[in-house]
Amino acid sequence: QVQLVESGGGLVQPGGSLRLSCTASTLRQYAVGWFRQAPGREREFITSIDWAGGSTTYADSVKGRFTMSRDNAKNTVYLQMNSLRPEDTAVYYCAVIRSLARPGPPEAKMYDYWGQGTQVTVSS
Repeated sequence: QVQLVESGGGLVQPGGSLRLSCTASTLRQYAVGWFRQAPGREREFITSIDWAGGSTTYADSVKGRFTMSRDNAKNTVYLQMNSLRPEDTAVYYCAVIRSLARPGPPEAKMYDYWGQGTQVTVSS
């Protein structure tokens, strides 16, 4: 299996920023996605990036605020989160899916391996 570890979460005020990282045992030929899950809610798709890093997709709720990128040499992907809102509070997960040409889909069940998550809390 692919091992994934998220980091960078924490407590931030509304309007603030955080950058999350996801470091993997390998990312070769995998698209990578970010998801989040709040207590009592379904796991929600945020964004995904293709293997080559040339294409990304974003959920409408984060467009213009979040940016995903990857550094394949470091087996690491990033999620830059700006203009954070209280409704962004959740555990954030990275996940991988084998895909050479396009980002992964929004359906969480399609992804092959998952990290353990990192908590993001947006509150005054």
